[in-house]
Amino acid sequence: MTRYLTQIFSALFERPFRIREFAQQLYFVGNQSLPIILFCVTFAAVVTILESSFHMKMVIQNDSLVPGFAAMLILRELGAVVTALLLTSRVGAGYASEVGTMQITEQVDALRMLGINPLQFIVVPRLLACIVAGVILIVFANLTCLFAAMLVSESYLGFPTSLFLSSMRRFVQFQDFYFAMVKGACFGAIIPMVSCYYGFKCEQGAEGVGRATTKAVVASSILIIGTDFILSYLFSFFY
Repeated sequence: MTRYLTQIFSALFERPFRIREFAQQLYFVGNQSLPIILFCVTFAAVVTILESSFHMKMVIQNDSLVPGFAAMLILRELGAVVTALLLTSRVGAGYASEVGTMQITEQVDALRMLGINPLQFIVVPRLLACIVAGVILIVFANLTCLFAAMLVSESYLGFPTSLFLSSMRRFVQFQDFYFAMVKGACFGAIIPMVSCYYGFKCEQGAEGVGRATTKAVVASSILIIGTDFILSYLFSFFY
């Protein structure tokens, strides 16, 4: 795996730069993933704020801190992690099956015979597209989550928008937005690297492609959760 990562890093600087493939992958990852991500994170934000209110009322009989607490949770964890896991299931699975099919049909070997580096040809455009799309999608996801939480707080919990925003200012710091984007870039890098790795290791047959896809999604999800823990721990030193 270390050799694989080193080769990818080296391939990043190899010419030609495949700008058109990068743009196609950015459209596939960013634009086509946006509706499902916004749909899912909206409901996740609604459930988060309703559950927070319910439990605060039950435990301390006071849910006045719910808007700020929910906004902090959305920006620091919910938006980034849910977006990354959705991207893993959609984009990561697609990459693993695509590269796996190329591997078992000997298209990867054909690239090598033509003197083309498969990592530079296949992985690099997907890696760069996922990093950029990961940052953009997490920004949209966080803004959508905050808007949904604000609507629920006003319509269901009785907190006006002004109170939501003032409570949010007490809990949320500006670097939370930066840290969320850093998480988006890191999660976006993990998905194509892990998925393509298992695609290259794919065994023959449809069963082999299925196993490679499953391993890619599981490994990516575990790495995203682990990376989230490490980044959250490191970011805690900046507050």
